[in-house]
Amino acid sequence: MTPLDKPLRRELTIAKAIYTLTITPDSLKLVAKGKRKGLELKWADLVSGDAALATALQASLAG
Repeated sequence: MTPLDKPLRRELTIAKAIYTLTITPDSLKLVAKGKRKGLELKWADLVSGDAALATALQASLAG
């Protein structure tokens, strides 16, 4: 396996909208193309099962 030691960026299309996915050693972040804010999920939250709680908290703070 190749270690993830620096950010990896990829573009993807979801329901005709373009997003940028950034994967880092600490987290993954999904942002609409041309925007700065998006959803970020820490790997520790994903592994511990707190992913849904972390996502809900981010959504409540953003809106």
